[in-house]
Amino acid sequence: MSAHQHDHSEHSHSHSHGSGKVLLFALILTGAFAMVEVVAGVLANSLALLSDAGHMLTDSLSLAVGAFAAWLASRPASRQHSFGLQRAEVLGALFNVIFMFVVVAFIAWEAVERLFDAPEVDGGAVLLVGGLGLLVNVFVAWLLMRGEQNMNVRGALLHVMGDLLGSVAAIAAGLIIYLGGPAIMDPLLSLLVCALILVSAVRLLRAVTQVLMEGVPPGIEPAQVRSALTEVDGVQAVHDLHIWSLSSSNHALAAHVDIDSLAQWSQVLPQIQQVLRERFGITHSTLQPEDAALAGRCELDAGCGADAP
Repeated sequence: MSAHQHDHSEHSHSHSHGSGKVLLFALILTGAFAMVEVVAGVLANSLALLSDAGHMLTDSLSLAVGAFAAWLASRPASRQHSFGLQRAEVLGALFNVIFMFVVVAFIAWEAVERLFDAPEVDGGAVLLVGGLGLLVNVFVAWLLMRGEQNMNVRGALLHVMGDLLGSVAAIAAGLIIYLGGPAIMDPLLSLLVCALILVSAVRLLRAVTQVLMEGVPPGIEPAQVRSALTEVDGVQAVHDLHIWSLSSSNHALAAHVDIDSLAQWSQVLPQIQQVLRERFGITHSTLQPEDAALAGRCELDAGCGADAP
């Protein structure tokens, strides 16, 4: 009789707690400065500054979502959620990506309108506030990049990097206008920032979709996994192999393993788990052993095993 074995390695939630604290601190800092930029943008009549303020306000929301998702991901497993709530990290990233698309569309629309009717802009105010915004965004981005790079943090970082580019655009627009350049540079630079943000947003959306569709995690090749497992003494073949992600840093595997004798399973299983953990970073595996000799006979006889107890 075949056995159904699981490898439940210990999963530390310290990363989720740590990323949650960083996101919360970044939320407070970003939200406070966003209000400063809103006031300055209205007074200076600058779309580049208002778009940067809009980015920072959406950052505040994205960081709040990220912090909440990190807290959910750290919750232990339950009867209703046997894997825990690790997918909250992915859902938080998905929300941030979709929200970023909405923000970019709004700013692009406003920028196009201003291309045909560029208002007067206070270049000095834009230059000053944009410079302060750049410092804030650099500091927040540094906080996020030095922490755990899970998908949730990447979603929040996408917004912050968008803000950072927005601050650079605001500084450039302010400097050009302050030196006597055309006011149309304000919406033009805003459109450039939108294009740069879209590139990063699409990349993250692909990564999120890969996890939600239970695709094979990036960097793991199923053929290599199968080959590595068949190198374990006693393993003849591996089939019905499935590899997917529970979160951006936690991968799972399920497979049927043909071995020389079921009596060997207690020695073979730990070796397989070690290979999966050390070579591929797969910490959760569901492995079903099967008698290789019986499997070979069944390939020739369709009724093989039908009368087995």
